[in-house]
Amino acid sequence: MKRIILFLATNLAIMLVLSITMRLLGVEPYLNANGLNLTSLLIFAAVMGFGGSFISLAISKWSVKRSMGVRVIDAPSTSTEFWLVETIRKYSEKAGIKMPEVGIYDAPEVNAFATGMSRNGALIAVSTGLLQQMTRQEAEAVLGHEVAHAANGDMVTLALIQGVVNTFVMFLSRVIGHLVDKVVFKTERGQGPAFFVTMIVAELVLGVLASMIVMWFSRRREFIADTGGANLAGRQNMIAALERLNSLHPAPLPEKMAAFGIAGGVGSGIKRLFMTHPPLEERIAALKLKAGGM
Repeated sequence: MKRIILFLATNLAIMLVLSITMRLLGVEPYLNANGLNLTSLLIFAAVMGFGGSFISLAISKWSVKRSMGVRVIDAPSTSTEFWLVETIRKYSEKAGIKMPEVGIYDAPEVNAFATGMSRNGALIAVSTGLLQQMTRQEAEAVLGHEVAHAANGDMVTLALIQGVVNTFVMFLSRVIGHLVDKVVFKTERGQGPAFFVTMIVAELVLGVLASMIVMWFSRRREFIADTGGANLAGRQNMIAALERLNSLHPAPLPEKMAAFGIAGGVGSGIKRLFMTHPPLEERIAALKLKAGGM
């Protein structure tokens, strides 16, 4: 689940850079030259919001390769690499997607992730810790989970959701900035410094609140990917893999990639709203419940 936090962090950075750039180029003041034009502002926010989201999506695979030090397996050179590539090939064919790129990254934690701009252009990478600490059956279930993420098109759906929340964050932050500038500071002509400062602060605050929506989606899609992994690798193997993860208390992936691995952090209360994954206990219980109902 590394992937979503990297996506969110990149997306927020792009939004802020675009906002500042448009401000410096004089685009935003033009929108408000004759008072706040809500229609033009909404169109502007949608273009910028979806633009930031899809730029983040477009560079996601490139970013994780470099940030995580992923070594892509072009030609398997060991029995482990051959097994890894062939397992993903088998599951990809079963799921009806093109063969993803397959990679390994050096990390002690037990984790794996899938990323990429489309379901047929994915990258699936596993940690050396996973290869060392899981049985083949458990690891195959994890690979099935990640192939399910790719087959479900989770990154594209995430980009669309992020584009929508970006649009409203940019729109509302500028409306708030305009109101503060005109009502509180009583700027009569153009825009005063209060607009820019308030807009940036509101964009940051609203961006954090909007991330709760994205994290909720991330948690829901984990249950779906678990079911997909169970269909590809066997329900008992998927349950065993999650129980193994739970017993190992895996360290979460680096924050910028936390949403795209097989396991996430632990949280309660407000912190739970920002969790990329449901607790492993809930995921195991959901699979067992489905198994009992079959």
